[in-house]
Amino acid sequence: MSAEFTPSHRGGSGSPLVCLHGFTDTWRTWELVLPALEAEHDVLAPTLLAHAGGPPLEGEVSDQLIIDAVERSMDDAGFEQAHIVGNSLGGYVALELAARGRAESVVAFAPAGGWAEEDNDFEATLDNFVAMYEQLLPVAAQADAIVSTPEGRRLVTQLITINYEHIPAELLAHQIIGVTRCQVMPLIEYARHDGFELDAGKIECPVRVVWGTADQILAWPANAARFQGSLTGAEWVELDGIGHCPQLDVPTEAAQLILGFTA
Repeated sequence: MSAEFTPSHRGGSGSPLVCLHGFTDTWRTWELVLPALEAEHDVLAPTLLAHAGGPPLEGEVSDQLIIDAVERSMDDAGFEQAHIVGNSLGGYVALELAARGRAESVVAFAPAGGWAEEDNDFEATLDNFVAMYEQLLPVAAQADAIVSTPEGRRLVTQLITINYEHIPAELLAHQIIGVTRCQVMPLIEYARHDGFELDAGKIECPVRVVWGTADQILAWPANAARFQGSLTGAEWVELDGIGHCPQLDVPTEAAQLILGFTA
């Protein structure tokens, strides 16, 4: 099952909710929170363009292509607007969709693009993604074996969560393979030169930004500096000792943070 990739998931009933994953991930990052979310919402979780199972990247790279693809998914689902939840790259896309008027509210878990303009540490973050991609390429075929031990599961989650024992091994194997099927290099090169220019002044909906203080990918608070200046009406929530992906790290609390804002 770990090698099966699908373009999206939809389930539940209620007001529309869109869930957007981070870079190199897939819609399945939301699996641990979906039961709670689907009890209150009609949930659409697409895999982003250029990611495993999602639409392929064709032609010139642009973050707008990713946003456009999510808009098409929303249109196909009949969602003129929706509550939008995103993690990392998905958090940035959620904010961009809000700037386009497609969001009733946004909950962003450690959204990408928030580092200060003069801060070049994001280059190291991009380098780390390249290194991860290159390291996983030759071992992806052994993903199931890698996650078959507690030590292996800790190894593959150490950058994204603090708590990991509850995450199914099959999901972790799926994520390993997903990294290697993502069109990583063109997206990285675009991000180095052109990405993450949010017009925050166009956002009119309520925004909640959630950040784990133990984030190993987008460290708090340095990677939130730009958003703290531009998202002036946002509510900010710190998760003490939690990592980059709260939906995996502390799914019960993550679901509560979403549902408490979308009600």
